[in-house]
Amino acid sequence: EEPDSKRPSCAAEGTRVAVLGGGCFGTAMAQLLARNGYCVTMWVRNSEVREQINGHRRNPTYLPGIELHERIKAVQGLAAAVEGAALVAIAVPTPFLRETFAQNRDSLPTKVPLVLLSKGIENGTLQTPLEILREELPGKYGKYVCAVSGPSFAKEIAQGLPTNVTCASECREVAAAVQAVLSNRMFRVYTTSDTMGVEYGGALKNVIAIASGVSDGLGMGNNGRAAIITRGLAEMSKIAQAKGGNPLTMLTLAGVGDLLLTCTATMSRNYTVGYRLGKGESLKDIQASMSEVAEGVKTAFSVHYLAEKLGIDVPICEQVYQLLYCGKSLDQALSDLLDREPGEEMDRIHHTWVRGVRDTG
Repeated sequence: EEPDSKRPSCAAEGTRVAVLGGGCFGTAMAQLLARNGYCVTMWVRNSEVREQINGHRRNPTYLPGIELHERIKAVQGLAAAVEGAALVAIAVPTPFLRETFAQNRDSLPTKVPLVLLSKGIENGTLQTPLEILREELPGKYGKYVCAVSGPSFAKEIAQGLPTNVTCASECREVAAAVQAVLSNRMFRVYTTSDTMGVEYGGALKNVIAIASGVSDGLGMGNNGRAAIITRGLAEMSKIAQAKGGNPLTMLTLAGVGDLLLTCTATMSRNYTVGYRLGKGESLKDIQASMSEVAEGVKTAFSVHYLAEKLGIDVPICEQVYQLLYCGKSLDQALSDLLDREPGEEMDRIHHTWVRGVRDTG
């Protein structure tokens, strides 16, 4: 398969890029990059997955049914994966990011984009993936760390279906470089400087997706799901703004776009966790049956403490936390939400978004 002829820029023959992580999203991004003409080296810790990728052009454990491009190679060592790479895409789950980069900070190439695909808020530190990398990596890497987020299921990326995402970087040149490497006709990359807005949009939508799944599992109907999504978007906006993000980012691909996808599709791991909880299954049994992490579970823990620290009321996120970590019953969580006194909707939203408009202007 040749690179898409309508790409905005062409990969130089033999240009290497690296993907860290052999899960579903890392594999899908490797497929995208290989289609774009790059030679992709994946860092894959699981020896069976490496063997399947190199020997059979498959990753049945995490991305079944997809034949992988011949330009993809999986290796055991992170240093070997990133050697000579013109871009490093990072698909390591958030709970493992700090350890991974603390152990390998001297192995990374310099002056190349480090593209975070991970989403979440680290338990304990309450930091996003971008904040973790900026803390763990030397200053020379700082401006090259960026984040890509948006409505993007891994399987559909790998299949070449239309996908739109956002690359967030405070450096325009880095964002433009990532845009050029990732983009093709079916995978469109927009750019923004609002790194915190994009980071918190990507993390918080997973918690709201669990709530959406619970609502559907309990049979609360389409109206109930729409209410969860809309009020959840308001909670996302409040936290993003409090952490230095622009609340208007919640109206973009990295906000409402990703939220809608994750809250309504059965392919979403976070929605599935919520749906199965709503049907009466235990979290322990649900997690034991899943091959990959549902990021919203750990993020809900962090959001509880982050909102408490910031003094922000996030009732939907709080009920998800209570369900997952405090043994609250489904009936009680639903009752606590329904019994809240409704206020003036626009008064609460207006201040947040007007400030966002002023900050943008």
